[in-house]
Amino acid sequence: MKRAAMVMAVLGMCAWSFGQSNDKPAAQNPPAGQAAQPAGQAAAPPGKRPPAAKTQPEFEAYKAALGQTDPAALEKAADDFATKFPDSELRAPLYTAAMGRYQANPDKMIEMARKILAMDADDPAALIGVARALSERMRDTDLDKDQRVAEAKTDAERALVTIDTDVPTTGYPPEQLNAFKNGVRSEAYFILGTLSFKANNWADAEVNLRKSIDALPQQPDAFTIFQLAVTLDMQNKIPEAMKYVDQAVDLTKDRPDSGVGKAARAEKDRLVKLSGGTAPGQTAAPPKN
Repeated sequence: MKRAAMVMAVLGMCAWSFGQSNDKPAAQNPPAGQAAQPAGQAAAPPGKRPPAAKTQPEFEAYKAALGQTDPAALEKAADDFATKFPDSELRAPLYTAAMGRYQANPDKMIEMARKILAMDADDPAALIGVARALSERMRDTDLDKDQRVAEAKTDAERALVTIDTDVPTTGYPPEQLNAFKNGVRSEAYFILGTLSFKANNWADAEVNLRKSIDALPQQPDAFTIFQLAVTLDMQNKIPEAMKYVDQAVDLTKDRPDSGVGKAARAEKDRLVKLSGGTAPGQTAAPPKN
């Protein structure tokens, strides 16, 4: 799976669940969005509560809209829902779901993300959606390239801040919140690293790509690791570059002919040649007489 698809799937899954957590309107739930606590158990620290419906008809309309599987149909359903319930807290979760479904269409991803940001300028998933789409469709020949780079960088950096301030902190299992936050952090650092990579700023790219990998160690991404290997190569850190390119090769062993699979193997061939025909740390075979 391509990194963009993997990350948007993670973000989408978590963000959609934020809107689905309550199976009743907010008025039927505990005050301030806090989950009821068993007798004798201390209440969780207060925090931003999840979005919730105010009425049963609003919640039923939300569920019906979310049930749309086609991206365009979901977008229309979200627009219709926002028109019918202009003050609903569930508008943003619907557009977040649409953003995730549009992951193969950067222009529509940006459009959905901007609708979310119009409601909440600090929404981390939307900030990442814009930054990811801008970085993906960026070309050296774009007349507004510098503007796109600046916006993508600003949004990714902002997401790293708002992931700790703009996400509900009550009503969800800690592991779900941590997975969502770490997914956002990993993607934000990946975007920052990629922007530096494209600018040949190897030292900065190395720092951010390492942070991307460290934020989500349980889900190593071959493309991120491949890019890190190249940044190390460009800084003449050959032994360490070889370590990471070997990892990228291993991660793509079931798809060696994919784009990242071919690139990782080509990079490994280059590093082997730079190392005198043998991987760093290995002793070359003595020449034959």
